[in-house]
Amino acid sequence: MAYGVVHQFAGGTREQYEASLAAVHPSDGSLPDGQSFHAAGPSADGWTIIAVHDSKESWERFRDGVLMPTMTQGIEGGFTAPPQETTFEIYNQASS
Repeated sequence: MAYGVVHQFAGGTREQYEASLAAVHPSDGSLPDGQSFHAAGPSADGWTIIAVHDSKESWERFRDGVLMPTMTQGIEGGFTAPPQETTFEIYNQASS
């Protein structure tokens, strides 16, 4: 079952997002293994990222194997604090 992840970075900026994305996503611009959708943009109090993974397990592999180790080391110019996270199993997914 597809799995959604929403990250809200209070006070986050486009520049921090771009630095963080460059550090955790493949350099060819593709999505990480198991991720089928990625969207990001400014929101009322910072920066919001939405990702859809093939499964909860896919999300956990990316989170534990790439995202958290990289963020824990620190990303030059990247987000400086962890996000507020919301996750959910996707019941319905449509595209145009």
